[in-house]
Amino acid sequence: MTRVSPPQTRDIGIAMNEDADLLNRGKANTAINLKSAEGHDQLFELLSNADVLIEGFRPGVLERLGLSPDSLTKQFPQLIIGRLSGFGYNGDYAPRAGHDINYLALSGVLAAIGTKCTPVVPLNLIADFGGGAMHLLTGVLAKLVQRSIRKRGGVVETSILAGTMGLTTMTHGLIADGRWTLNRQENILDGGLPFYRVYKTLDDKFVALGALEKPFFKALLQVLELSSDFDSDRQYDKSVWPSMIEAFAKTIAMKNRDDWAERALAQDCCLTPVLDFEESLKHPHNLANDWISNTPFPHPGVVTHYRGTSS
Repeated sequence: MTRVSPPQTRDIGIAMNEDADLLNRGKANTAINLKSAEGHDQLFELLSNADVLIEGFRPGVLERLGLSPDSLTKQFPQLIIGRLSGFGYNGDYAPRAGHDINYLALSGVLAAIGTKCTPVVPLNLIADFGGGAMHLLTGVLAKLVQRSIRKRGGVVETSILAGTMGLTTMTHGLIADGRWTLNRQENILDGGLPFYRVYKTLDDKFVALGALEKPFFKALLQVLELSSDFDSDRQYDKSVWPSMIEAFAKTIAMKNRDDWAERALAQDCCLTPVLDFEESLKHPHNLANDWISNTPFPHPGVVTHYRGTSS
C-alpha cells in the first residue's frame, strides 16, 4: 500500500512520530506534486499496477487536477476509485472544510449524545471511521467482487456525512414508532434507562449496565441483591425508574469496580467494567482473544481472523 502525499503536508496539530502513527504503519509514503505533469507521470506509474485508488479531497479537486475518475478508469480499466468527501457532492456544505464533530452535528448524532443539559463531543470514531471509512470500505470490497466477474474497475462514492447518517437508521425507526424522543437521556440506548447506563463505584471508577432483556435484568437484580426491591415484570414501567436509578446508584457505590465485574461474571447480567484505554490492553479477556499487538508498543492489533481450507 502506498500513501501519496503533497510535497508540503499540513499540520493540523496532531503530528506524530513515525512509530506512533499506527494508521499509516506499513504504508510506503511518496511525495508527489499532483499539479505538475511530472507528478501525473509518477502517479500513473503507481496506478498501472494498482487495484484501488482512495481519495479524500473535497468535491471537484480531483477533476481540477486533471485526474477525473472518468479519465483514470479509461486509462486504467482495472482500477477501482474510492471517493470519500466530507459533506457530499451537492449542497451548501459540499465545498466546505469539516471534521468529525461537524459531520456529527449535521447528521443529528451529536445532538443525541450527552447529558440532558448539553451535547458531549464523542471521540472521532463515529463519523470518520464508523461512518465514512467503513461505508467506503464496504463499497470498495463490493466493487472488487464485481470486478472479478466483469473484469473492469469503476468508481465508488460516499461521504463521511452520508455514512454517519446511514448509521442512524434504527434510531429513525424508533422515532417513527414513537419509541424515541429528541431529549437526551430519556431513551432506551442513551442512558435514559436505569438498566442501560453507567454508574460510579466505590473507588471512583465506573461499571456499565446493558440489561435490556428481562432474563438479563432479573440476573442483574440478583447480582445487585435487589430482587426483593423491584419486580422484573415492571422493568419498563417508567414510574419505577427514578427509584430504581437511585437504588442502583446507591448499591453500586458500595463496592469497587473490579469487585462488581468479578461478581457479575457468574451470571448473564450485562454488567461490565468501564476500562480506560490502557486497562483495555491488559484485560485478560482481550488478551485471551489475541487482540493486542505489542509492536512497536501495546495497541489493538488484528481483530479479524480468517478460517477456511486452503485450495
